Amino acid sequence: MIYRPSVLATAVCGLLAASGAIAQSSSVQLYGRANLGLDSYSADGARDQQNGGTVAAPTAPTGAQCTNTTTATCTGGGSIDYKSRMRVFDNSSRVGLRGTEDLGNGLKAIFQIETGVNVDNGSNAGQSGSTNASTGFWASRDSYVGLDSNFGRLTFGRQSIYYSNGVNAQFSSNYINTEVPWTDGRAFGRVRVPASRQSNVVMYTTPSFAGLNASLYYSPNAQEAVQNAATSDTDGYIWGATVRGTWGAFYTQFDYVSNQANSPVGGGVRPDVSAYKLGASWGYMPGARIGLIGTVAYDNQARGLTAGDKVDQWGWTINWEHTFGNFQVMAQYGELGNLKSCDSDATPGNVSCGDSGARGYMAGVRYLMSKRTWVYASYNSVSNKSNQFADYTNAGYTSVGSGTFPYGADPEVWALGILHNF
Repeated sequence: MIYRPSVLATAVCGLLAASGAIAQSSSVQLYGRANLGLDSYSADGARDQQNGGTVAAPTAPTGAQCTNTTTATCTGGGSIDYKSRMRVFDNSSRVGLRGTEDLGNGLKAIFQIETGVNVDNGSNAGQSGSTNASTGFWASRDSYVGLDSNFGRLTFGRQSIYYSNGVNAQFSSNYINTEVPWTDGRAFGRVRVPASRQSNVVMYTTPSFAGLNASLYYSPNAQEAVQNAATSDTDGYIWGATVRGTWGAFYTQFDYVSNQANSPVGGGVRPDVSAYKLGASWGYMPGARIGLIGTVAYDNQARGLTAGDKVDQWGWTINWEHTFGNFQVMAQYGELGNLKSCDSDATPGNVSCGDSGARGYMAGVRYLMSKRTWVYASYNSVSNKSNQFADYTNAGYTSVGSGTFPYGADPEVWALGILHNF
């Protein structure tokens, strides 16, 4: 067949027009954040404690009180204190790609690939040298693919569950370097983290109805390493829900999560931790909000107790922010109650549930240089009772290593930083 030049030109123009139309129906965005600064971290005032020797009967966990019946070596609290040191810190810097494609009839394909970047050291290590699982690898932060429509959103991938507080408290997530540790319902100290950013998650988020919407999520957790192991079953899972409500200047959020580990083959205690969180706040003027968040966690493998002893612990924080021109001031106060429902804390070598509470404080200010860039100063401290060590463990911010637990020490952080979103 012989193509006339005019026909060929018309065909080419048609293809280009069609490809242009397709390109206009999809979009990809490069985005990110750099949040770095200079701070001073310390955690001193630790009490004397055993270093893991024996008492009258069983092997004692590190941290048990030193008594006259102790036959183990007793370590002086001063020798395990973390004296003040200056640090260049990074809090949750990231780079990501996200996009959508219009599939027609109100249906969209969506994706996000977000990677945590430690701009301060170029590795995946936090301030203590321990690994931060949300940095250093491609898709280490929230990354997923899914579908979005008028019937809701369905996504599969590595996703944050339970701990986000929405607008109730954005200090650590969006404003400055850190906040009262148990604000997001994770860092209780002796109670394990119930859930965080999890791999292998399927999540469904409903449309909004009368100001309400909800997210339901499930994960079989990480089963790759144990699928054919002789010591562990593959029945572990995480599931939970988040319900959000917005009515004018008022916002409320309820979260629940249940985290069941794999059952050990041949008997033993199956690790089980769950938590509830309820928060509410009032935006009493633009750039200003005050609210309260309460949380309770249940754990059958809390630090310093016999495995299987399921305990509970409550915590709460008051959160406030107020903007004056280009300045925003913020503050928090929170309390962590003693561990309750303890059956094994009197066992020789275990750590008492008495004096296991804490108090947390935060004060900060940021100067808004633009909508995407600001500088800030903050002060954070935790006052732990003698049988507790609540710390700034989220996002690898603490200087205390993961295998260390200096009971009674009081973390304190002074910080100056800059945050830029792009």
